[in-house]
Amino acid sequence: MAEQTATPVIQDDGTKADSAVVRDALGVGIAVGLSGFAFGVTSAGSGLSLLQTCALSLLVFTGASQFALVGALAAGGNPFTAAAGAFFLGTRNAFYGLRLSQLLALPRAVRPFAAHWVIDETTAVALAQPTRRAVRIGFTVTGLTLYVLWNLTTLLGALGAEALGDTAAWGLDAAGPATFLALLAPMLKTATERATAAIAVLLGLALLPVLPAGVPVLAAALAAPLVLWARGRRMSGPARKEDAR
Repeated sequence: MAEQTATPVIQDDGTKADSAVVRDALGVGIAVGLSGFAFGVTSAGSGLSLLQTCALSLLVFTGASQFALVGALAAGGNPFTAAAGAFFLGTRNAFYGLRLSQLLALPRAVRPFAAHWVIDETTAVALAQPTRRAVRIGFTVTGLTLYVLWNLTTLLGALGAEALGDTAAWGLDAAGPATFLALLAPMLKTATERATAAIAVLLGLALLPVLPAGVPVLAAALAAPLVLWARGRRMSGPARKEDAR
């Protein structure tokens, strides 16, 4: 009987096998898509209706922003402040889109639909691929899997919120931030990035007791210019000493 061998992940021409890209994309899409259940429960527990909860997942479709919005509303925050915090978190997707537009090179008619799937997970999978074909496969499979599962589990979570009773007692509101941090942590590769993240966390936690819900997230954005200013000062110091010689 002939010996059977598994299909290699890397093909003879050095490109990544389509099956490997699909496998990786499905893994990310399924793992993150299931956390939509926690969003559905949290959103319903914060007072949003079933229709409002499902509309957020269908139309907004960016988990961190959705959790930020319902979390701020649950804490008694002003709706406009909560929406501003969610919008601020969502702006990162615009920067992802600038890079992905070059890698995907999609037809103009498809771009508006693809833009709806430009989120952390699809970007991470797409950027990890070596060829344009693999980028497109990874982006599409991740986006489709995650969109379908996220919306389905959002619906199930919202429907099951009443059966769970006090949703705060289950700690499901922490699922969204925990997922976001798990995706973000591996991306913090330089000292500057890690310093920015650490200062942002400290700012958010320090201002949480004194500012309305949703505002500390906006204030945490000050970490980036602070770190860049400090880095500029540190780098210009040796230059000034060299000029003084």
